[in-house]
Amino acid sequence: MAYDADVIVIGAGLAGLAATAELVDAGRKVILLDQEPEQSLGGQAHWSFGGLFLVDSPEQRRLRIRDSHALAWQDWLGTAGFDRPEDRWPRSWAEAYVDFAAGEKRSWLHRQGVRFFPVVGWAERGGYGATGHGNSVPRFHITWGTGPGLVAPFERRVRAGAARGLVDLRFRHRVTGLSRSAGSVDTVSGEILEPSDVERGRASSREVTGAFELRAQAVIVTSGGIGGNHDLVRANWPERLGTPPERMLSGVPAHVDGKMLGIAEAAGGRIINRDRMWHYTEGIDNWNPIWPMHGIRILSGPSPLWLDARGKRLPVPLFPGFDTLGTLEHIMRTGHDHTWFVLTRKIIEKEFTLSGSEQNPDLTGKSVRDVLGRARAGAPGPVQAFMDHGADFVVERSLTELVRRMNELTGKPLIDAAALRDEIVARDREITNPFTKDLQVTAVRGTRKYLGDRLIRTAAPHRLLDPKAGPLIAVRLNILTRKTLGGLETDLSSRVLTDGGAPLPGVYAAGEAAGFGGGGVHGYRSLEGTFLGGCLFSGRTAGRAAARAVD
Repeated sequence: MAYDADVIVIGAGLAGLAATAELVDAGRKVILLDQEPEQSLGGQAHWSFGGLFLVDSPEQRRLRIRDSHALAWQDWLGTAGFDRPEDRWPRSWAEAYVDFAAGEKRSWLHRQGVRFFPVVGWAERGGYGATGHGNSVPRFHITWGTGPGLVAPFERRVRAGAARGLVDLRFRHRVTGLSRSAGSVDTVSGEILEPSDVERGRASSREVTGAFELRAQAVIVTSGGIGGNHDLVRANWPERLGTPPERMLSGVPAHVDGKMLGIAEAAGGRIINRDRMWHYTEGIDNWNPIWPMHGIRILSGPSPLWLDARGKRLPVPLFPGFDTLGTLEHIMRTGHDHTWFVLTRKIIEKEFTLSGSEQNPDLTGKSVRDVLGRARAGAPGPVQAFMDHGADFVVERSLTELVRRMNELTGKPLIDAAALRDEIVARDREITNPFTKDLQVTAVRGTRKYLGDRLIRTAAPHRLLDPKAGPLIAVRLNILTRKTLGGLETDLSSRVLTDGGAPLPGVYAAGEAAGFGGGGVHGYRSLEGTFLGGCLFSGRTAGRAAARAVD
């Protein structure tokens, strides 16, 4: 039987584009399938902030950040917490990925035209011992152009392959089955959906207009995770994180539903680490949504007071930007799904960034002038828009009035104004003293010793009740679904493995569908900046391996 292509790639997100680009470089013929319309090319990477985990980069060295491969590997192991028999391949992938991040990753991207914002961010700081969770140094490199800027070179390579007749881009093709016609999985079947001109990210029609069946020597699954399927998120929710939230926001469109994972599993692939997932705790309702339950994450500096639903401070070291899943675990044991930031206008002007390409038009549009405008007084435009229109924001001059409206927003008198005032007064008292036992105050002061944070990410310490720093602002925070950390188990050649540990003939996987490598390269937690990089590294690996394997 004749083949329609050398390789079929399922999913036109960043991992799929990276794999296809490598196949083109090897002269292979590729069919790239995606159920969404062409305007959604690039998948979730388009919506991202474009953060990448790099080790000992020129950007770090210019800011006097001393990083090394050994330090990054220490941080990865302390964060991942690999402790299962099935962590064999994830750990091997982790070693390879840290080698990549400390080696050729930056130069490889630089050759393709990717550039970086000069200030390196410090995400997931941990706050435990040196060998525990978190980044010991800043490593979060923001792509100049954010997510679209990172997608662009890979889209360019794929479209150049299409112009050469090597790539057949087939959108609105929804895969429903993988099967064998010989010894290996070589047949991809599914439904053709009617054309759609909806805006990127919006729900597209599911009207079926036909069927397809395609054959190739190899298939690469790059279909993403389960973050848009709340039922599946709850079904896989780990006991260690408490009871699943009754209400969650979606950090990804609804079509990120995990169905392709089930199809690959039915074909013989093994899924591991289903209960490892990465969801954010600082989600806010998007006042201008694109997809259902569209949430945006606040990327906050360390200064806001973080309170549970009853107005009690979260325990050490659960400060903004320190331990995402530690915070999630604590929240889910409080009996409520939401928490609060309480801060001042002075803090929000300097410390609030919203995650996503569309929420950072200056960086996404590569406007030096607009980026420099962030240094001016006033909240950034997208942040101000949420203050003006967002359902989760409360702004008041008086703490008493602020608490009244916080309780009004939730519909329950959960927060006692007098108790919260006592907490804030105690915190403010230590701000004015060079000595303190308040570890958040210590953390804020420590953060400002890093030039990057002092310049653009951390406000000068001040009293929350100082009228000159006001008005006061409260932000209700919701659980926001995002990433699947488990997935199809793969070896270091991205070959999907079966329950018996042998490769599933002809099938490869990359990106979130493969747990970003091996079925869970992150283990239990992420160091951040590692999702896009994981898509690139695993996609590149899968493309190169499949290119070598086909005739």
